[in-house]
Amino acid sequence: MGDRIVVTGIRGHGHHGVLDFEREQGQEFIVDVALDVDVTPAAATDDLRDTVNYADVAVAVHALIVGEPVDLIETLAERVADACLAFGGCSRVEVTVHKPSAPIPVPFDDVMIRITRDALDG
Repeated sequence: MGDRIVVTGIRGHGHHGVLDFEREQGQEFIVDVALDVDVTPAAATDDLRDTVNYADVAVAVHALIVGEPVDLIETLAERVADACLAFGGCSRVEVTVHKPSAPIPVPFDDVMIRITRDALDG
């Protein structure tokens, strides 16, 4: 299947990180998701109920960004993947979590982790 629904740049102020100041002050996190979804039924019916509602996906992802803190962006990415796969019709998801203000003592543009998970992964 080659159909994808992609939402990029979902932003939120989260308190993820292993350092005390990251937990206390928080920082911006940005998440991109690409969901493999067969859009043929929705295209045929022109009915939102026959696809994955990307607005609902964005709201779920944002809730995870601003929600319960985790130490690692790897954990956040895994939680986002699980949430996306919980939407019926999503067979695979690629999640990228960006941490542009990571505590790195040299100039850099971005830190990110990208994972891919299938609905059949357990």
